[in-house]
Amino acid sequence: MATMSLRRKPMGTKKRREAIAGWLFVLPWVVSLLVFTTYPVIWSAYLSFTDYSVLQPPRWIGLDNYRMMWDGDPSFWTSVQNSAYYAFISVPLRLVSALALAMILNMGVRGIGLYRTIFYLPALAPPVAGSIVFILMADPNSGVFNVILQAFGLPKLGWFQDPDWAKPALILMSTWGIGVETLVFLAGLKEIPRDLVDAASVDGAGRWSRFRNITLPLLTPVILFNLVIGVINSFQVFTQALVVGSTQGNPVESTLMYMIVIYRQAFRYFAMGYASALAMVLFLAIVLVTLVIFRSARFWVYYEGGDR
Repeated sequence: MATMSLRRKPMGTKKRREAIAGWLFVLPWVVSLLVFTTYPVIWSAYLSFTDYSVLQPPRWIGLDNYRMMWDGDPSFWTSVQNSAYYAFISVPLRLVSALALAMILNMGVRGIGLYRTIFYLPALAPPVAGSIVFILMADPNSGVFNVILQAFGLPKLGWFQDPDWAKPALILMSTWGIGVETLVFLAGLKEIPRDLVDAASVDGAGRWSRFRNITLPLLTPVILFNLVIGVINSFQVFTQALVVGSTQGNPVESTLMYMIVIYRQAFRYFAMGYASALAMVLFLAIVLVTLVIFRSARFWVYYEGGDR
Protein backbone atom coordinates (compact mmCIF):
# COMPACT_ATOMS: atom_id res chain seq x y z
CA MET A 1 0.00 0.00 0.00
CA ALA A 2 1.46 3.27 -1.06
CA THR A 3 1.93 5.91 1.54
CA MET A 4 1.90 9.58 0.91
CA SER A 5 4.34 11.74 2.85
CA LEU A 6 3.29 15.24 3.76
CA ARG A 7 5.99 17.84 3.67
CA ARG A 8 5.66 21.23 5.27
CA LYS A 9 5.96 23.97 2.73
CA PRO A 10 9.02 26.05 3.53
CA MET A 11 8.26 29.45 4.93
CA GLY A 12 9.05 32.31 2.65
CA THR A 13 11.42 35.07 3.60
CA LYS A 14 8.63 37.62 3.94
CA LYS A 15 6.50 35.40 6.17
CA ARG A 16 9.52 34.50 8.28
CA ARG A 17 10.26 38.18 8.83
CA GLU A 18 6.63 38.84 9.74
CA ALA A 19 6.68 35.95 12.23
CA ILE A 20 9.90 37.22 13.81
CA ALA A 21 8.50 40.75 13.99
CA GLY A 22 5.31 39.44 15.61
CA TRP A 23 7.25 37.52 18.27
CA LEU A 24 9.41 40.56 18.95
CA PHE A 25 6.31 42.68 19.53
CA VAL A 26 4.78 40.19 21.98
CA LEU A 27 8.09 39.28 23.62
CA PRO A 28 7.90 41.98 26.35
CA TRP A 29 4.42 40.79 27.31
CA VAL A 30 5.50 37.11 27.31
CA VAL A 31 8.54 37.89 29.46
CA SER A 32 6.41 39.96 31.84
CA LEU A 33 3.85 37.14 32.10
CA LEU A 34 6.51 34.54 32.85
CA VAL A 35 8.59 36.64 35.26
CA PHE A 36 5.94 38.61 37.14
CA THR A 37 2.95 36.24 37.06
CA THR A 38 3.74 32.62 36.24
CA TYR A 39 6.94 32.33 38.28
CA PRO A 40 5.51 33.98 41.44
CA VAL A 41 2.43 31.72 41.30
CA ILE A 42 4.53 28.56 40.95
CA TRP A 43 6.95 29.70 43.68
CA SER A 44 4.06 30.58 46.02
CA ALA A 45 2.51 27.18 45.42
CA TYR A 46 5.78 25.55 46.46
CA LEU A 47 6.21 27.81 49.50
CA SER A 48 2.71 26.92 50.68
CA PHE A 49 4.05 23.47 51.56
CA THR A 50 7.04 24.83 53.47
CA ASP A 51 7.98 26.64 56.66
CA TYR A 52 9.66 29.77 55.34
CA SER A 53 10.53 32.83 57.39
CA VAL A 54 12.65 34.72 54.79
CA LEU A 55 15.70 34.60 57.06
CA GLN A 56 16.10 30.83 56.68
CA PRO A 57 15.75 28.51 53.67
CA PRO A 58 12.30 26.93 53.11
CA ARG A 59 11.72 23.69 55.01
CA TRP A 60 9.23 21.19 53.57
CA ILE A 61 6.33 20.50 55.97
CA GLY A 62 3.71 19.12 53.58
CA LEU A 63 0.11 20.04 54.38
CA ASP A 64 0.78 21.51 57.83
CA ASN A 65 0.03 25.07 56.69
CA TYR A 66 -3.33 24.02 55.32
CA ARG A 67 -4.13 22.03 58.48
CA MET A 68 -3.32 25.05 60.64
CA MET A 69 -5.50 27.19 58.40
CA TRP A 70 -8.42 24.80 58.88
CA ASP A 71 -8.08 24.05 62.60
CA GLY A 72 -5.67 26.40 64.33
CA ASP A 73 -6.20 29.93 62.98
CA PRO A 74 -9.46 31.62 64.01
CA SER A 75 -8.51 34.77 62.09
CA PHE A 76 -8.73 32.74 58.87
CA TRP A 77 -12.43 31.99 59.32
CA THR A 78 -13.14 35.53 60.52
CA SER A 79 -11.53 36.96 57.39
CA VAL A 80 -13.38 34.47 55.17
CA GLN A 81 -16.72 35.52 56.66
CA ASN A 82 -15.90 39.23 56.39
CA SER A 83 -14.66 38.93 52.80
CA ALA A 84 -17.69 36.86 51.73
CA TYR A 85 -20.04 39.36 53.37
CA TYR A 86 -18.26 42.21 51.63
CA ALA A 87 -18.26 40.51 48.22
CA PHE A 88 -21.88 39.33 48.24
CA ILE A 89 -23.18 42.79 49.10
CA SER A 90 -20.71 45.20 47.51
CA VAL A 91 -20.64 43.58 44.06
CA PRO A 92 -24.43 43.72 43.42
CA LEU A 93 -24.57 47.20 44.98
CA ARG A 94 -21.81 48.48 42.71
CA LEU A 95 -23.43 46.90 39.63
CA VAL A 96 -26.86 48.39 40.33
CA SER A 97 -25.42 51.80 41.25
CA ALA A 98 -23.14 51.91 38.20
CA LEU A 99 -25.95 50.86 35.85
CA ALA A 100 -28.33 53.47 37.28
CA LEU A 101 -25.67 56.16 36.99
CA ALA A 102 -24.84 55.10 33.42
CA MET A 103 -28.53 55.33 32.47
CA ILE A 104 -28.61 58.88 33.82
CA LEU A 105 -25.38 59.87 32.10
CA ASN A 106 -26.66 58.39 28.81
CA MET A 107 -29.32 61.08 28.56
CA GLY A 108 -28.80 63.52 25.73
CA VAL A 109 -28.91 66.70 27.79
CA ARG A 110 -26.74 69.76 27.52
CA GLY A 111 -23.40 69.55 29.32
CA ILE A 112 -23.65 65.80 29.92
CA GLY A 113 -19.94 65.40 29.14
CA LEU A 114 -19.06 67.53 32.15
CA TYR A 115 -21.23 65.39 34.43
CA ARG A 116 -19.62 62.21 33.10
CA THR A 117 -16.19 63.60 33.93
CA ILE A 118 -17.27 64.65 37.43
CA PHE A 119 -18.71 61.22 38.29
CA TYR A 120 -15.61 59.47 36.96
CA LEU A 121 -13.11 61.59 38.89
CA PRO A 122 -13.42 59.67 42.23
CA ALA A 123 -12.20 56.53 40.45
CA LEU A 124 -8.93 58.35 39.71
CA ALA A 125 -8.28 59.29 43.33
CA PRO A 126 -5.57 57.24 45.11
CA PRO A 127 -7.21 54.57 47.32
CA VAL A 128 -5.51 55.83 50.49
CA ALA A 129 -6.55 59.43 49.90
CA GLY A 130 -10.10 58.39 49.02
CA SER A 131 -10.32 56.23 52.15
CA ILE A 132 -9.13 59.06 54.40
CA VAL A 133 -11.66 61.48 52.92
CA PHE A 134 -14.43 58.92 53.38
CA ILE A 135 -13.38 58.31 57.02
CA LEU A 136 -13.61 62.06 57.67
CA MET A 137 -17.07 62.14 56.09
CA ALA A 138 -18.12 59.27 58.36
CA ASP A 139 -16.79 60.81 61.57
CA PRO A 140 -19.36 60.09 64.33
CA ASN A 141 -19.25 63.66 65.66
CA SER A 142 -18.74 66.03 62.74
CA GLY A 143 -18.99 63.86 59.62
CA VAL A 144 -21.31 64.87 56.82
CA PHE A 145 -23.09 61.50 56.90
CA ASN A 146 -24.34 62.01 60.45
CA VAL A 147 -25.21 65.62 59.65
CA ILE A 148 -27.48 64.33 56.86
CA LEU A 149 -29.00 61.69 59.13
CA GLN A 150 -29.76 64.26 61.81
CA ALA A 151 -31.30 66.56 59.21
CA PHE A 152 -33.88 63.82 58.59
CA GLY A 153 -34.40 63.22 62.30
CA LEU A 154 -32.38 59.98 62.39
CA PRO A 155 -29.87 59.08 65.10
CA LYS A 156 -26.11 59.29 64.63
CA LEU A 157 -24.21 56.18 63.62
CA GLY A 158 -20.76 55.07 64.75
CA TRP A 159 -19.76 53.98 61.24
CA PHE A 160 -16.14 52.78 61.37
CA GLN A 161 -16.05 52.92 65.17
CA ASP A 162 -19.03 50.59 65.57
CA PRO A 163 -18.48 46.84 64.87
CA ASP A 164 -22.06 46.53 63.61
CA TRP A 165 -21.64 49.32 61.06
CA ALA A 166 -17.97 49.02 60.09
CA LYS A 167 -18.51 46.49 57.28
CA PRO A 168 -21.58 48.29 55.86
CA ALA A 169 -19.56 51.52 55.92
CA LEU A 170 -16.69 49.77 54.13
CA ILE A 171 -19.16 48.52 51.52
CA LEU A 172 -20.56 52.02 51.15
CA MET A 173 -17.01 53.25 50.63
CA SER A 174 -16.62 50.78 47.75
CA THR A 175 -19.26 52.70 45.77
CA TRP A 176 -16.98 55.73 45.87
CA GLY A 177 -15.11 54.54 42.78
CA ILE A 178 -17.84 53.10 40.55
CA GLY A 179 -16.76 55.36 37.72
CA VAL A 180 -14.99 52.50 35.93
CA GLU A 181 -18.07 50.25 35.93
CA THR A 182 -20.22 53.23 34.96
CA LEU A 183 -17.97 53.96 31.98
CA VAL A 184 -18.21 50.33 30.82
CA PHE A 185 -22.00 50.35 31.18
CA LEU A 186 -22.16 53.65 29.30
CA ALA A 187 -20.17 52.14 26.43
CA GLY A 188 -22.59 49.19 26.39
CA LEU A 189 -25.59 51.51 26.29
CA LYS A 190 -24.10 53.33 23.31
CA GLU A 191 -23.86 50.02 21.41
CA ILE A 192 -27.57 49.20 21.75
CA PRO A 193 -29.22 49.73 18.34
CA ARG A 194 -31.48 52.75 18.48
CA ASP A 195 -33.80 51.14 15.92
CA LEU A 196 -34.88 48.48 18.43
CA VAL A 197 -35.75 51.09 21.06
CA ASP A 198 -37.63 53.24 18.55
CA ALA A 199 -39.56 50.24 17.21
CA ALA A 200 -40.59 49.27 20.74
CA SER A 201 -41.74 52.84 21.40
CA VAL A 202 -43.87 52.80 18.24
CA ASP A 203 -45.43 49.52 19.40
CA GLY A 204 -46.48 51.19 22.64
CA ALA A 205 -43.81 49.84 25.01
CA GLY A 206 -43.24 52.05 28.03
CA ARG A 207 -39.91 53.10 29.49
CA TRP A 208 -39.77 50.21 31.97
CA SER A 209 -40.83 47.70 29.31
CA ARG A 210 -38.11 48.92 26.93
CA PHE A 211 -35.52 48.66 29.68
CA ARG A 212 -36.57 45.16 30.77
CA ASN A 213 -37.03 43.64 27.30
CA ILE A 214 -34.41 45.44 25.21
CA THR A 215 -31.81 47.37 27.19
CA LEU A 216 -31.19 44.89 29.99
CA PRO A 217 -30.88 41.74 27.79
CA LEU A 218 -28.47 43.49 25.41
CA LEU A 219 -26.43 44.71 28.39
CA THR A 220 -25.95 41.23 29.86
CA PRO A 221 -22.49 40.76 28.23
CA VAL A 222 -21.40 44.01 29.87
CA ILE A 223 -22.97 42.93 33.16
CA LEU A 224 -21.02 39.66 32.91
CA PHE A 225 -17.76 41.56 32.43
CA ASN A 226 -18.39 43.93 35.34
CA LEU A 227 -19.57 41.03 37.52
CA VAL A 228 -16.41 38.98 36.99
CA ILE A 229 -14.08 41.94 37.53
CA GLY A 230 -16.10 43.05 40.56
CA VAL A 231 -15.98 39.61 42.20
CA ILE A 232 -12.23 39.32 41.66
CA ASN A 233 -11.61 42.79 43.09
CA SER A 234 -13.96 42.31 46.04
CA PHE A 235 -12.14 39.18 47.19
CA GLN A 236 -8.89 41.13 47.07
CA VAL A 237 -9.97 44.29 48.91
CA PHE A 238 -6.96 45.49 50.87
CA THR A 239 -6.07 49.18 50.90
CA GLN A 240 -9.39 50.49 52.19
CA ALA A 241 -9.62 47.82 54.88
CA LEU A 242 -6.03 48.49 55.97
CA VAL A 243 -6.59 52.24 56.23
CA VAL A 244 -9.85 51.78 58.15
CA GLY A 245 -8.95 48.98 60.56
CA SER A 246 -5.15 48.54 60.29
CA THR A 247 -3.82 44.98 60.45
CA GLN A 248 -6.10 44.14 63.39
CA GLY A 249 -9.34 44.71 61.50
CA ASN A 250 -10.63 47.25 64.04
CA PRO A 251 -13.12 47.53 65.52
CA VAL A 252 -13.24 43.97 66.95
CA GLU A 253 -11.98 42.38 63.68
CA SER A 254 -15.09 43.57 61.85
CA THR A 255 -12.95 44.86 58.95
CA LEU A 256 -10.42 42.02 58.98
CA MET A 257 -10.40 41.03 55.32
CA TYR A 258 -8.66 38.02 53.80
CA MET A 259 -5.91 40.06 52.15
CA ILE A 260 -5.17 41.71 55.49
CA VAL A 261 -4.54 38.28 57.03
CA ILE A 262 -2.18 37.37 54.18
CA TYR A 263 -0.33 40.67 54.59
CA ARG A 264 -0.14 40.26 58.37
CA GLN A 265 1.23 36.73 58.19
CA ALA A 266 3.77 37.61 55.50
CA PHE A 267 5.12 40.99 56.55
CA ARG A 268 4.38 41.16 60.26
CA TYR A 269 4.99 37.60 61.41
CA PHE A 270 7.25 36.67 58.44
CA ALA A 271 5.36 33.38 58.04
CA MET A 272 5.81 33.37 54.28
CA GLY A 273 4.94 29.69 53.93
CA TYR A 274 1.62 30.10 55.70
CA ALA A 275 0.90 33.34 53.83
CA SER A 276 1.55 31.51 50.55
CA ALA A 277 -0.94 28.80 51.57
CA LEU A 278 -3.52 31.51 52.28
CA ALA A 279 -2.79 33.05 48.87
CA MET A 280 -3.24 29.68 47.13
CA VAL A 281 -6.63 29.19 48.78
CA LEU A 282 -7.67 32.68 47.65
CA PHE A 283 -6.45 31.97 44.12
CA LEU A 284 -8.41 28.71 43.92
CA ALA A 285 -11.53 30.34 45.38
CA ILE A 286 -11.43 33.14 42.78
CA VAL A 287 -10.91 30.63 39.96
CA LEU A 288 -13.82 28.50 41.20
CA VAL A 289 -16.22 31.43 41.57
CA THR A 290 -15.21 32.80 38.16
CA LEU A 291 -15.81 29.42 36.51
CA VAL A 292 -19.24 29.19 38.15
CA ILE A 293 -20.14 32.63 36.84
CA PHE A 294 -19.03 31.76 33.31
CA ARG A 295 -20.88 28.43 33.44
CA SER A 296 -24.06 30.21 34.53
CA ALA A 297 -23.67 32.85 31.82
CA ARG A 298 -25.21 30.54 29.21
CA PHE A 299 -28.56 30.89 30.98
CA TRP A 300 -28.75 34.67 31.31
CA VAL A 301 -26.31 36.34 28.91
CA TYR A 302 -27.87 37.36 25.60
CA TYR A 303 -26.27 38.76 22.47
CA GLU A 304 -27.68 40.93 19.71
CA GLY A 305 -27.94 37.98 17.34
CA GLY A 306 -30.20 36.13 19.74
CA ASP A 307 -27.55 33.65 20.92
CA ARG A 308 -26.78 32.91 24.55
